Amino acid sequence: MRNATMAVLAVLAAGAATMANPAPAAAYDYPYCAQGRGTGIPGDCSYRTYAQCQASASGRNLSCNVNPRAALNQQQRRGRTYRDY
Repeated sequence: MRNATMAVLAVLAAGAATMANPAPAAAYDYPYCAQGRGTGIPGDCSYRTYAQCQASASGRNLSCNVNPRAALNQQQRRGRTYRDY
């Protein structure tokens, strides 16, 4: 009985660890989004290249644009370099 309880607890712990994975949130960091009437804004931002986005948008009445979140992150990372002379 004790072994069965431990096995059930191990399976539940593995399931909880799998469900707590934050991987889907990282999909918003891709640079291109397919946008259209049904996708809203920013749309489906799961494309690494413009060609991938265009291929997916073809025939679906969607257009490809730059991901506003990724563009904002790029601007914030660059920052301004100040020099003391």
